[in-house]
Amino acid sequence: MASPVVPSAGALTPLGLNSVRLAPGFWGDRRALNQEVIIGHCLAWMERLGWVGNFRGEPGRGREFADSEVYKLLEAMAWADDRRFEALESIVVRAQEADGYLNTRWRGDRYRDFEWGHELYCFGHLIQAGVARWRRSGEGPLTRTACLAADHICRRFLEAPEVCGHPGVEMALVELYRITGADRYLEMARRFVERRGTPALADIEFGRAYFQDDLPVRDAKVFRGHAVRAMYLACGTVDVAVETGDEALLSAVRAQWERTVAGRVHLTGGMGSRHAGEAFGDDYELPPDRAYSETCAAVGSLMLSQRLLLATGDPRYADLAERTLYNVIATSPALDGRSFHYTNPLQVRVPGEPSEGVSPRAESALRAPWFSVSCCPNNLARTFASLPAYTAAATADGIRIHHLTPAEIRHDGLVLQVDTGYPWSGGATVRVLASPRAPRTISLRLPPWASEAEVTAGTATVRRDSALVHVEKAWRPGDKVRLELPMEPRWIRPDPRIDSVRGCVAVERGPIVYCAETSEEELVEVDTAVPPVEHAEHAEHTEHEERSEAEPVELDVTATTVRPRRPGWPYGGAAHEPGESRNLRLVPYHRWGNRGPVTMRVWLPARRA
Repeated sequence: MASPVVPSAGALTPLGLNSVRLAPGFWGDRRALNQEVIIGHCLAWMERLGWVGNFRGEPGRGREFADSEVYKLLEAMAWADDRRFEALESIVVRAQEADGYLNTRWRGDRYRDFEWGHELYCFGHLIQAGVARWRRSGEGPLTRTACLAADHICRRFLEAPEVCGHPGVEMALVELYRITGADRYLEMARRFVERRGTPALADIEFGRAYFQDDLPVRDAKVFRGHAVRAMYLACGTVDVAVETGDEALLSAVRAQWERTVAGRVHLTGGMGSRHAGEAFGDDYELPPDRAYSETCAAVGSLMLSQRLLLATGDPRYADLAERTLYNVIATSPALDGRSFHYTNPLQVRVPGEPSEGVSPRAESALRAPWFSVSCCPNNLARTFASLPAYTAAATADGIRIHHLTPAEIRHDGLVLQVDTGYPWSGGATVRVLASPRAPRTISLRLPPWASEAEVTAGTATVRRDSALVHVEKAWRPGDKVRLELPMEPRWIRPDPRIDSVRGCVAVERGPIVYCAETSEEELVEVDTAVPPVEHAEHAEHTEHEERSEAEPVELDVTATTVRPRRPGWPYGGAAHEPGESRNLRLVPYHRWGNRGPVTMRVWLPARRA
C-alpha cells in the first residue's frame, strides 16, 4: 500500500496514494505546487550547496545531518513518482559501504558522538525513503540499500546500549518490518524505544529532557524537550506498540498527547514554545511572539496524529491534524513555493528583512528560500507528496473521510467523488461513482466547531455522534451525501492560565485561524461591545459557487487604535488612551507574509467595556 504508515493492526486501515487521488482544490493545488516547484527548488539548493555532492565523494559540505535532507527529498520524489528520482537514487546508493554503513559526514570515524552525530537519524530517513520507493513502485536499488543499512544497524546495535540523540530510526525500522516481515527490524526499534531514558545519552546544557532521555518512555507524562525529537520518538513508540500489541505502551503515548494538547499546543496546532532548545515549554507557556512552532514539529505532529488515529479510530486526532495542516504546514511555504518559514510565531512585532540566499536565522520574520539548517522545506516536500494518504481511511464496512478536499476515493468496490470548496465554504458533496451491491457506510468527520452541521442523504440511514456522521445504504451510482458545515467566524478566548495572551481574543472561521497583518506601527485593540466580526464578503455554500484559493475569505473586526498617554515609562495608571475606531482586516494566518515585510498578530487585545 502506498502510504507512509501501514500498521498491521488498528481500528482503521489507511488508504494510500493508489486509493485516493486529490483533485484541484486547497490541498490538491499544494500537492501540484510541490511536484511542479518545491521538489525541484529543494534539489537545486542541495546541488548548489554541495549536499548532493557529498554522496559523489566531493569535499563534505553542510551540517552533520545534511544526508537526511537528501533522503527526505528522495522520499518526496518516490511518493510523487518524480522523474528525477532514479538519477538521485543512483548517486546515493553508490556511496554505501560494503557492510551497509552510509554516511558522508562520518566515513572512517563512525559512532563517536551519539548526542549530536545524527548517524542513526540519517539512517532513519534513508530507510523511510526506501520504504516509500518500495510501496509506490516496487523494489529497487534504494530499497536494497535501505535493507542493507537496517541490517548493519541491527548487527551493531541490537546488543549495544546506545541510542541516537535524534529519534527517527525507530519508526523507519518498524515500517521496514511491515514490508519485509523481518522480526529483527521490529526488535531493534523496540529496544531503541525502551533504552531511552535509562538514561542512554550524556547530560547537556539543555538537560536530558532535550533528547527525551530524562525518563523512560513509559514513565513520561507529557511531551517535553526538543519538539521535533519528541514527535518522532512518539511516532516510533506508537508503531512499536501497535506491532507488538503493547497496549500499556500505546496508552502511555496517548496520555502524553492528552496533557500536551491540553496545555502545550498553540492555537494554530504549532508545537514548541522556546527558542532555547527548540523545545516545548511548561504547561500553558505559550507566548505568541516567542512561539517557535517549527514547521518540522508540525510535520511530526501530523505523523503522530495519523498513527494514533489509525490505532484507535478516535477522530480527535484528525481534529488536531486538520488544525496543524491548515495553520502551520500550509503556512510555511510562500504562495509560489520558493521560500519557507522555519518557525511559525503567532505575533511579529518588527517586519523582517528579505533574504535572497541561505538564511542563518531560523526565526526570521520572513520566509527564506533556504536555511543553513534546511530540514523544513524537505519535510514539507515529502508531506505534500504523501497527502492523499491522510485524507481517508477504510473501516470494516466502508470509508471514513477525515479531511474534506476535492478527491476521488476508492476502496473495496466503493468509489466516491468529493466536491467541496472547503475551507472557504462549508458545503461538501460526496457522490457515489460505483458500489458493490451490499450496503456500505460512508462516514464523515465533524470538526469540534461544527455541532450544527447538516447532513442530507436521501433514503440512507444516518447515524450521528458528536464527532462523526455515518451514512449507510446499498449505494447506486449517482447517489449523494451532502454535508453543510457552519462557517460563521468564531471568537476564541484563551485559557486564563496562558499568561501571555490573557485578555486577548482570536478569530477562527472553519478550520482557519486568522491574523491581523499590517505595516502600520500601532497597537490595535478589539472592541467587543459592538458586533465583533463581519464578513468582508458573503461566502456561498453551494457546490457550484465554492470559493477558490485565489479568493480567500477575509474578515473585518471593529477595532480601536491606541496612543501612548505618557511617553517614556510604560507602567502605572492608564498609559494609553483610545484613538479612532476603524475596521481591521483579518487574513488567513497561512497567507501572512506573502506581500513583503509586515507586522502580524493572531491574538488581539480586547478592550474591556
